[in-house]
Amino acid sequence: MQKIRSYILPIAIVLGLLLHEYCAKFSVAVPYLIFSILLLTFSAVDVRKLKFSPMFVWILLFQVVVSIGMYSLLIALGARPVVAEGVMMAALCPVAASVAVVSCMLGADRQTVTSFSIIGNLVISVVAPAYFTLIGVHPEMSFMASFLSILKRVGVVIGLPFFVALALQLWLPKVNGFLSRYKGLSFYLWSVALLFTIGQTIDFIFLHGEGNWHVILWLAVASLLFCAVQFALGKRIGHKYGDTIAGGQLLGQKNTAMGIWMANHYLHPLASVSMAFYAIFQNLFNSWQIWRHDRKKV
Repeated sequence: MQKIRSYILPIAIVLGLLLHEYCAKFSVAVPYLIFSILLLTFSAVDVRKLKFSPMFVWILLFQVVVSIGMYSLLIALGARPVVAEGVMMAALCPVAASVAVVSCMLGADRQTVTSFSIIGNLVISVVAPAYFTLIGVHPEMSFMASFLSILKRVGVVIGLPFFVALALQLWLPKVNGFLSRYKGLSFYLWSVALLFTIGQTIDFIFLHGEGNWHVILWLAVASLLFCAVQFALGKRIGHKYGDTIAGGQLLGQKNTAMGIWMANHYLHPLASVSMAFYAIFQNLFNSWQIWRHDRKKV
């Protein structure tokens, strides 16, 4: 299986493109898949020893400052709001719930990436409602209503598996040990989640893209640029703190399913297209990284 895993993500993307109508019907399963991925990931780490790194501060500062900064700059330059919103989401979108899967395959410290996957999502769940209240399509929605809505989604998907893993480690260590032996399955569950997410977003493009192809093109270009910049900058930040791989993945690998959901609910729905393209670009890059890493081990 190790020889073919670098091809699994591109295969999931291609199938999502070709079978988007069918894959979109299964998008409701994505949160459950992410929950399972995280539970398997957290079970392999002593969650009582999660650690904080100064690297987290720089990554979060980039997400929080650059996202609203680029939105404000593009609006000032006369760009269409939907493009500005899509660019903002490319930076603001929280780290992927499955970041530990690829990061650890590439040699990153599991506790570092697991710690940030929790901290990063919780921080963005606080910041995002404030931004959406100011610029979103639902200005009548209060900060607290937006905050609770997003926190509920993030909390169930991100927080609950953390507390389940903690409870298992404290009171049912044998069950936790059993789950930790199958942590490798999280990569394949993630591939299935990617298949359904790509299918959902591509289906949205086909349904609502007519007459907006120039906007979609701008969103695609912006997603590619931000994907490249965030992986490169993240690696530089990570190198400074002794974990280049972790830095690149924590800033570059986004929870695109979460980003698509937030854009659909609080911004112009077409802005979610930026995260659809981002999903394609980041997973192609991750597939290349896995392929290169596996070749070095041969």
